[in-house]
Amino acid sequence: MNVVFRLLLTFNATSLLLVVFLVQNGCSVGCVLQNFGLGFDVSKIVSYIVYSAMPVFLTAFSVGLSDRLGSDEFKPGEISSIEYANNSFLPSYLGYFFVALSVSGWESLFFVYSVLFVFTFLSQALYFNPLFLVFGYNFYNVRTNSGVYIFLISREKYKNPDDVVISKAYRINDYTFIERGDVWTTYWEK
Repeated sequence: MNVVFRLLLTFNATSLLLVVFLVQNGCSVGCVLQNFGLGFDVSKIVSYIVYSAMPVFLTAFSVGLSDRLGSDEFKPGEISSIEYANNSFLPSYLGYFFVALSVSGWESLFFVYSVLFVFTFLSQALYFNPLFLVFGYNFYNVRTNSGVYIFLISREKYKNPDDVVISKAYRINDYTFIERGDVWTTYWEK
């Protein structure tokens, strides 16, 4: 399950590149489907709404699936430092937009997106997805008392290392955790 979840997170983190490419090239849903031998006419505005909604939906879906991952807990006093990381990843992510604006054709898009996807997946460190911000999540670089650096995705507003007490943080990989919070637990477990 962990590999599937990481693949989904990687797609979520890179999918806005596809959206920007499709919008920049004026491709409607019908245009995209024609490349697969299907086709029907859909207005560009409706297409752009569909394109924009898909990454948002998939991000919400991946958060909902996170309860199927293994979990750990952070006990009082385990964290030696915490740093707000929302702003540090945004410049890297904006690079995806500039790449999408410079890609000129479908073949180039496929190649560039494939390389970007593979590198993002293999890095296992960059699960930064700005759409998490839409859902109220924050990103933190956390250091444990044993010197291990962890990337924490959480809805909580942490400022002090002593505040980081988490009964269940879902393990995306050895260095990345997501704390879903009560909103998602209530919504997804009904």
